[in-house]
Amino acid sequence: MNSALSQVSREHQLLAETVREFANQVVAPVAAKHDREQSFPYEVIKQMAEMGLFGLPFPEEVGGMGGDFLSFCLAIEELARIDQSVAITLDASVGLGSMPIYRFGNQEQKDEFLPALISGQALGAFGLTEPDGGSDASQLRTTARLDNDEWVINGSKSFITNSGTSITSLVIVACITGKKADGTNELSTIIVPNGTPGFTVEPSYYKVGWHASDTHGLSFSDVRVPANNLLGERGRGYANFLNSLDEGRVAIAALSVGAAQGCIDEALRYAKERKAFGKYIGQHQSIAFKIAEMQARTHIARLAYYHAAQLLTAGKDFKMAASIAKLVASEAAMDNARAATQIFGGYGFMDEYVVARHYRDSKILEIGEGTSEVQKILIARSLGLSEK
Repeated sequence: MNSALSQVSREHQLLAETVREFANQVVAPVAAKHDREQSFPYEVIKQMAEMGLFGLPFPEEVGGMGGDFLSFCLAIEELARIDQSVAITLDASVGLGSMPIYRFGNQEQKDEFLPALISGQALGAFGLTEPDGGSDASQLRTTARLDNDEWVINGSKSFITNSGTSITSLVIVACITGKKADGTNELSTIIVPNGTPGFTVEPSYYKVGWHASDTHGLSFSDVRVPANNLLGERGRGYANFLNSLDEGRVAIAALSVGAAQGCIDEALRYAKERKAFGKYIGQHQSIAFKIAEMQARTHIARLAYYHAAQLLTAGKDFKMAASIAKLVASEAAMDNARAATQIFGGYGFMDEYVVARHYRDSKILEIGEGTSEVQKILIARSLGLSEK
C-alpha cells in the first residue's frame, strides 16, 4: 500500500488510482505472455495512448494533458508495479523522445514531430550509448558532418529503447559535429526519422529482463537528414542530454519504486496464503521482518523521488536529489526483488511468478540512466568533493 500518497494532491492521488486500476485490469493479464514471448505489447500501448499517458507532463496547448512531472512519475510507478517493460516504454518515449524536442526543438520540429509523440500514436527514442561509450559520453564515436544543407551521419549506438517498433517515428542521435576551440569534441543532437536510408535497426537483444521492452542496436551509414534536423544549438548536445538524463533519473526512481512495491504486494499476498510449520509464513518473525524491511526501503525511496520531482517542477536545483532518488530506489527494487524471491522459496525461481520477473527486470535499474557508481560520483561532486 502506498501510504505516501497522502503527501500529494487529491488530483495526483486520483491519477495514481486510475493508472493502478488500468495496470491491474489491462496490463497484468497479458504481462506474463509478453514476457515469455518477448513480444512488444502494442495493445497495451494503444490503450495507454488513449488515456493520454504519453502527454501527461506536456501543456494542453501542445496537445498534452497539462500535468506536471510528478504526475508522469506516479503513472510510471503504478505501471512498473505490474510490468517494468510497459513502464520503461512510456518513460523512454516521453523523457527521451518527446521531451527533448519540446524543450530544445524549433517550432518546425515541434509541429512536425510532437503531435504523434504526445498523443502516443508514435514512439521516440534517444541514441546516446555506444559500444565503447556508456557512462563515459566523451567516448562517443558517431559523427555528423554538414554537406551543403544536409547532415551526413556515420556510427553506431547500443541498447536503444523503443528504437525498433512498428510505431517508432524517430531517434534523436548524439553525434560529434566538430571540434571546439580547446580541441575537445563538439557534441550535438540530430533527429533521424525511422526509415531514413542508411539508418539500420539491428536485431533485438536477447536480454535478462525487460523482455517486452523494445531494445536494439542502431547503425548509421552515410545517413542524410536535413540540416534543420539539428536539435537545439549546435555544440549544446552534451548539456541538453545531461538535462534529459537528470530528469530521466527521477523517472527511473519512480519506476524502481513501482517495482519495489510490486514485490511487496506479491510477498504480502503469499505470506498470508502459504503455510509452513503449522501457521501462515507471514506469522513467522523471519518473514515478517523481511517484509517490514521491504516496506521501509520502498517508503524512503518513494519520498526521495517525490522530493526530486517537486524540486524539478518548482524550477529549483534537483540534480543531487535526482541522483539520490535514483540510487536508493534502484537498490530498493533489487533488494526487494531478492527478498520476495526468497520468501517464495522454490516458487520464486519459477518464471510464472511475478517476483521472478521482477528479479530479472530489476537489475538493469542499477545500471541504466547512470549506474549506481555514477550516482555516487554525482552526489559526492554536489557535496563539493573532487576526484582530483
